[in-house]
Amino acid sequence: MDEVSQIREKIDLVSFILEYVPLKKMGRNFKAICPFHNEKTPSFIVSPERQIWHCFGGCNKGGDVYTFLMEYEKLEFIEALRILAKRTGVVLRESNFQTGVSSKKEKIYKLNKIALDFYNFVLTKHTAGKKALAYLSGKRKLDIELIETFNLGFSPKDGVSLVNYLIKKKKYKREDLVEAGLAFYKQGSVFDFFRNRLMFPLFDHRNNVVGFAGRAIEEPYQGGKYINTKETLVYHKGDMFFGLNTAKDEIKKMDKAIIVEGELDVISCFSQGVKNVVAVKGTALTENQVSLLTRFTNSICLSFDADEAGYTATKRSLEVLEKKGAHITICVFENGKDADEAIRSDTVVFKKAIKKDIPVYDYVFMKIFSQNDKNKVEGKRKITDEFLPIISKIENEIIKEHYLKKLSSEIDVSLDALVTEIEKIHKKEVVKKDLFVLPKDKKSRLEMLEDYLFSLIVQSENPKLILEKSLVILKDYKFETVSYQKILDYLSGFFKTHDIFKSRDFLNILPKELASSFDTAFLYPLPKFEMAEFEKEAEKVVREMKILFLKNKIKEISISLKAGEGTQDIQKITDLEKELALTVGLLGNRKM
Repeated sequence: MDEVSQIREKIDLVSFILEYVPLKKMGRNFKAICPFHNEKTPSFIVSPERQIWHCFGGCNKGGDVYTFLMEYEKLEFIEALRILAKRTGVVLRESNFQTGVSSKKEKIYKLNKIALDFYNFVLTKHTAGKKALAYLSGKRKLDIELIETFNLGFSPKDGVSLVNYLIKKKKYKREDLVEAGLAFYKQGSVFDFFRNRLMFPLFDHRNNVVGFAGRAIEEPYQGGKYINTKETLVYHKGDMFFGLNTAKDEIKKMDKAIIVEGELDVISCFSQGVKNVVAVKGTALTENQVSLLTRFTNSICLSFDADEAGYTATKRSLEVLEKKGAHITICVFENGKDADEAIRSDTVVFKKAIKKDIPVYDYVFMKIFSQNDKNKVEGKRKITDEFLPIISKIENEIIKEHYLKKLSSEIDVSLDALVTEIEKIHKKEVVKKDLFVLPKDKKSRLEMLEDYLFSLIVQSENPKLILEKSLVILKDYKFETVSYQKILDYLSGFFKTHDIFKSRDFLNILPKELASSFDTAFLYPLPKFEMAEFEKEAEKVVREMKILFLKNKIKEISISLKAGEGTQDIQKITDLEKELALTVGLLGNRKM
């Protein structure tokens, strides 16, 4: 058995997925809200017997422990393999797994770790970092312990120190440095991407160093005050937070995450014992960031800068948080524009503000009313123009109605009028979406019946009996879903030598390209049937399939006749119509 199979055998999929998603027992399987798309009704099914999972909702994804981890953590196969190997104690022969995109990612992680150590050494032990160290310890009041906790560093001013170190000392190639975002080409030479900046290493939640944020500490400086690593194979700005690697355990413990704007906000909060804090790398939250953070908690406290840009970022973040069903609050600091400034001003006032976060919609409500005169018609228009689109995105109808009633009372406008305006907003959004989203292809009734029948066959206690009875009725029928037809042919062959059906035995003879279709049917959520009910349900489905099949055949022949072809097929239509009438009658009797 190879390493991949050994690892798969050693891991219980239900226990593994339970670490990420709450599962509930459903017959012989488990179900959950799918973690890969937004839904309200559980459609994510896990089979302990087959050690597989599948979503029957919007995303239609499925697979085994590897595909789950790859999808959940956005990993390449080799990355997932290494994580699971470490978990199970299986030793990998590394020579077998050193090709392609994954090996490039591993190289970037290693390069970034070496760069982190280099920058940290310059800051803490080299004369080139003295000024930056004095800035941190003096103006920012950060001690060496905090500096080491967050692995802070400094990039030298000369623009070639890191490049020379990595190429001459560590023997990396120039193109490796550029691909990692640590250097850039200029006139045939390579230069450090970061120069004369305080360096904040950016970790993913698995503690890989994916990139850096560089902060200028003296003027004039080239570029912005902050510059981040460019997009690479491992760093995507809208996918991560600064500080999540140090905050995730505290976030789980506190069941709350506080989101701030800057790296120094996170570090200052940490210095005061507030360790469930992360910084967003941008002006507002993205769906990927929210999906990542809500793995650890569903309670999110926003604490963006107390300026117009921060307020805008707060409003823009609400929709993506609502889609994930997050409980959203906000921290307001009266003694500073951000957490770092509030701490340096008065730590007691800061800690009180952290403990007294308020519902975010209360804050937005107060903010809008403070900027507009509710007693004037123009003021009412501006208030509703700003607040109603925000209210319309609230998923919980009770909370939505609460704020509509509150708004109605404050501006002395009927609730019905506000509801009408909300409906207008929804209609505009539907029209906008329809302009850009192509409708998905839907399955025909016959294809849906095939899905159902195939699931009834493979999930019943006696698949052989159900299959044989179905094939008697479906004589000459060929499945629209080609994979089903092929699997049923293999099943018929299997039952010539086997009376008892075991899925694992059958899968040993089934070609791998058909395994996915089989697994999907094996997991399809069926009502809880007794064996006799399985037989009745299967017969009812088969007869409806036959009716649709006969109608299609009659239609095909009729079209040929109208075109002046196949005049000898008139008798065929007569025979088919008789068979159709008989089948309809039998189906009617079965329903009674």
